[in-house]
Amino acid sequence: MNVSILDITEVEKEISVQASADELIPHFEKAFQRVLPTIEIKGFRKGKAPLDLVKKIHGEAIEYNSLDTIANEVYRTIIEERNIHPIGDPVLTDMDYRRGAALTFRIKYEVKPDVQLGIYKGIDAEKLVHHVTEQEVEDEILRLRKANSTMQEAATVEDDEHVVTADIQQLDASGSPLIGKRNTDVRLYPAGGTLYREIREALHHAVAGETKRVTFETDHEERKIQSHIEIAIKKVEKVNLPEFSDEFVRTLTKDKITTVGEFRIHLRADLESYWEEQSERMLTENLISEIVRRHELTVPESLVKGITASLREEIKNRAPEKKLPADFDEAKFTEENRAYAIFQAKWYLIRERILEAEGLKVEDAELAELAASEAPRLGIDKERLVTFYKSSDAVRERLLTDK
Repeated sequence: MNVSILDITEVEKEISVQASADELIPHFEKAFQRVLPTIEIKGFRKGKAPLDLVKKIHGEAIEYNSLDTIANEVYRTIIEERNIHPIGDPVLTDMDYRRGAALTFRIKYEVKPDVQLGIYKGIDAEKLVHHVTEQEVEDEILRLRKANSTMQEAATVEDDEHVVTADIQQLDASGSPLIGKRNTDVRLYPAGGTLYREIREALHHAVAGETKRVTFETDHEERKIQSHIEIAIKKVEKVNLPEFSDEFVRTLTKDKITTVGEFRIHLRADLESYWEEQSERMLTENLISEIVRRHELTVPESLVKGITASLREEIKNRAPEKKLPADFDEAKFTEENRAYAIFQAKWYLIRERILEAEGLKVEDAELAELAASEAPRLGIDKERLVTFYKSSDAVRERLLTDK
């Protein structure tokens, strides 16, 4: 069997194979044996016709139908014998066969590039240091009070702590309604911080049944555009914020914390922990970006496609009923995420080499330590958790990532 391998790029290869008629005989015999039980020939029970008769009647069709299988089997044998480790799915690019003659075919496949590690240690990077302020603590307390507020119908908007339910009609410059540009039962909350100043001001002292016209500027592609709307007010409600008291704290924490003072201490600690996690995440991302920037390598397209598929699957799993939106644009999604997918593919390949160079791996003792720390929180017996962690690639991957 004549075999040659062409290097198309650093990561894309093509195997060219020529198998003689004699070399094909064992493969055809296997194909005959596979289909023999399914063959029906008049005068014989299904699968009981003599092999010679089957070959005479169906031989040519069986041989041609088995060519893809033969090509796949030969390809698998070649990569195993030559210790080749393809990634992604191979692609049959060409095949030529005449009965009784040689079979020739070509298969393209991809491999990981030979990553030569450059500098990945001793890299300078900035780390965010955030000091939690008293104002941030107060803002979070206010957010919690708003999240636990109650609503009471009111006659007029006396301050920003009101919610206005209204129909909003977009207008043209002359004040005429734009067809198809009407939104009903929109809830407007002046204290929410998302409304344009002109809209907030128009809602001051507003009452149900009143109509307000507002003009404001929006940014669009580095240009200022005037927008005109008509707000038909249908309902006004007062937002009643609960008092920040010991009783509120006990209700909020289900009696885990009982005083305002103790709650402030815990809240500050939570905010500091949040910012420390953000700082570590940003530092890690900055270091990874710098490491990737320092390495030039060709990325296999199959890796890029795999990462893009994972991103698409995340969207699908987060969607209602785990289905992609009906208007999901596959081509646009792929194009928009291509740069990110290429970056992640590069980091995957570099990271793999760093793990190898540093001898980083996960020991069973580390899995046991992780299980001991997480078992109380998860409410699972430690030994059961250890058994699960030892069989979980995701858990090992998480520990490797931390390392």
